Amino acid sequence: MFETKLLFKQRLFSWFDSYDIYDETEQTVYVVKGQLAWGHCLKIFSVYGEEVGTVKEKVLTLLPKFEVYEKERYIGCIQKELTFLKPKYDIDFNGWHIEGGYMEWDYTIVGPGGQRIAAISKELFHMTDTYVMDIVNPEDALYVLMFVLAIDAEKCSRN
Repeated sequence: MFETKLLFKQRLFSWFDSYDIYDETEQTVYVVKGQLAWGHCLKIFSVYGEEVGTVKEKVLTLLPKFEVYEKERYIGCIQKELTFLKPKYDIDFNGWHIEGGYMEWDYTIVGPGGQRIAAISKELFHMTDTYVMDIVNPEDALYVLMFVLAIDAEKCSRN
């Protein structure tokens, strides 16, 4: 069912948020670098060094909110919803939403018709945060990555 698998590994010694994104053959697909900014700002680069996306935290909002950009073009946002039991997120992009247990980092991104876009799970017992993203359509890989980065940044801000 899944056509693309990406592995998201945080670098062990990094001043700003920094991640390497690999495919199932352990080839680097994207490099994510945190930028000095008020709030989280993560730049996503191709293996050729081309900037392909940005995840930028909006500051001075009641609840955490992140805007996502493909290159320079705004494409949507993700915002934490007010809940008391487990975190929930509202995605403003292609009718997507998130289902699952976010505290355990096992969740699913679902499309407007209920179709699965991606399944995300956190691997335990690693020195740094490591996530597996199983993505149905390879063309959605960058978008899924951006929303996973936003959720990870929001969780880091809470902890």
